[in-house]
Amino acid sequence: MVNNQDFEDDWISKSQLKRDAEQIQKIGEELLALNPGQLAKVPLDEDLIAALELAHKIRNKNEAYRRQRQYIGKLMRSRDIEPIEAAMNIFRNESALANQRFHQLEQLRDNLIGGGNDALQQALAEHPNLNAELQRLRQLIRQAAKEQSQNKPPKASRELFKLLRELLLD
Repeated sequence: MVNNQDFEDDWISKSQLKRDAEQIQKIGEELLALNPGQLAKVPLDEDLIAALELAHKIRNKNEAYRRQRQYIGKLMRSRDIEPIEAAMNIFRNESALANQRFHQLEQLRDNLIGGGNDALQQALAEHPNLNAELQRLRQLIRQAAKEQSQNKPPKASRELFKLLRELLLD
């Protein structure tokens, strides 16, 4: 008599196999969304690189592009995708970190415009780099507050953001 427990341990449902294949194909689509500089940092073999390059070339041919995406998924199923996933996670984290920095700069700019001299002194204490352009910073804060009170387009506010980004992120 056959012991069913031996088969149950190794058995994977067809639905689970399909879900796994779809997950791998999604990673392949994420690879297609990367720029060439990022793609060079991902550990890929020659076949996969060639398939990705071809997919970029046929992007506007819908059916061919769909088949190429499936082919990329097929190639990835026969390879170890853990290093690829690790590289993709790094890119995702970099993007999230960049968004977080962007929002922090926006919040700092809004605090400077609305908070007056106290907010500026606090920002200078937290970010000594701002002292390099203190006069320009004060001028842009005054202009941005004036524009805001007169409901004008936020030109000085944008310039202030650019200056903050330049001083704090570079």
